Amino acid sequence: MAVVIAAPASGSGKTLLTLSLLAWARARGHSIQPFKVGPDYLDPQLLSAAAGHPCRNLDINLCGEAWVERAFYGYGSQRDLALVEGVMGLFDGIGCSEAGSTAAVAKQLQLPVVLLIDAGGQAASIGALVQGFRDHDPELTLAGVVLNRVSSHRHRELLQEVLNAIRVPLLGCLPRSDDLALPGRHLGLAPAHELKHLEQRLERWAQLAEEHLDVSTWLSLMKAPRMGAPPLDALARISGPNLPVAVAADEAFHFRYAETGELLERMAMPLLPWSPLADEPLPADARGLILPGGFPEQYAEQLGQCRISLTALRTFAQRRPIYAECGGMLLLGQQLNDLNGTPHPMAGLLPFSAHRGGLQVGYRRMTPRQDGLLLRQGESMRGHEFHRWSLAHNRPPSASSVLWEIEGWRTGQTPEGWGTQRIHASWIHLHWASSSMICSRWRDALAVEPTPPTGDSSTDPSPVGCSPSWNAGGC
Repeated sequence: MAVVIAAPASGSGKTLLTLSLLAWARARGHSIQPFKVGPDYLDPQLLSAAAGHPCRNLDINLCGEAWVERAFYGYGSQRDLALVEGVMGLFDGIGCSEAGSTAAVAKQLQLPVVLLIDAGGQAASIGALVQGFRDHDPELTLAGVVLNRVSSHRHRELLQEVLNAIRVPLLGCLPRSDDLALPGRHLGLAPAHELKHLEQRLERWAQLAEEHLDVSTWLSLMKAPRMGAPPLDALARISGPNLPVAVAADEAFHFRYAETGELLERMAMPLLPWSPLADEPLPADARGLILPGGFPEQYAEQLGQCRISLTALRTFAQRRPIYAECGGMLLLGQQLNDLNGTPHPMAGLLPFSAHRGGLQVGYRRMTPRQDGLLLRQGESMRGHEFHRWSLAHNRPPSASSVLWEIEGWRTGQTPEGWGTQRIHASWIHLHWASSSMICSRWRDALAVEPTPPTGDSSTDPSPVGCSPSWNAGGC
């Protein structure tokens, strides 16, 4: 029925344990479906690489319970095995609540939980910790415990006796090892494409599971679901003329949910990969452009020198719709500061510069100011914000270019985003596949015949839909 890997807190080693099990299962010839609780982009990249299948996010807060259940059964039932990696601590949800937590997903799907604990420097105290988590919620089933950073055979024997005393199965002990550490970045783990020697890592992860986990018990726990909703790729398929969509896809822009692209393909909006970093022109057949998040600040100097890409983007924006979120939005501004604080020119379509700022993270409720590409005034949508860059601009809060009002846990309402006739740009990540309305309205926008371009976009820096007076705060 599958199992959920959880922990008392972030940084305990959930991803390493999940990668080890995925690599082991794949090496033994099993087809395994990975899932990740929450709105993560980076962990799923690693899990996808280890499993050989796209990882699917299970996010109650962002997608709703119905979609989570349909995704779990629809994708999970196509494989032999299934494994869910949790997020943060087991009971951590929005604010101080359990809403959307790993525990909430496990209870909704009626899945058992394996608790991973960093055992470094602990012995008898492990018993109190495990017993507290086991007894905190009687609706949860604790299938066992895996201990991380176990320093010696004697340490393992001590911990085994502690768990025996409270009748909790020990399903493995991972050793303390620096060579198993996963490299990080300012938003979490490094993306999969930055990992060197991936094949060797997969072999090492599989060996870790074989040597240090009770793999026979894990194999039983990871059996995939065999009932429930139909596969999602059987849904939402439409006939009609193809309306191709360019999507930025390279080392700078890679925060994407796999199911978004799959749904667009089924709705006759085939994806055309475009690499701004390669200084490429936009695909000639593209009827719209999606700029996903990523790490453009890491490549700001290189992007600033991509004259072909930036000129093509300015020209495209005069005629066709553009959807940009988080890092993708930064490509549309005037300047982007790199990791060292040095500014570099961007497309100049929107009147802001971007620089390093404080961490902004959490779910957001958005209320549009006016009708836009994807939402209409009076509607609301749930999204997620996660970044460490800030925008500098002189736009007043009442400006017509404000996309929407956003509100999170104890944040109050804040004007955010940029909405013009053809641009949707925001820090907020949306999950398109759980909202057919978004994809339908995007297709409607692509179907509109383009208006002739006005002026020379290579020399006109004015943002789309704004007069040249935006520099005085009018847009």
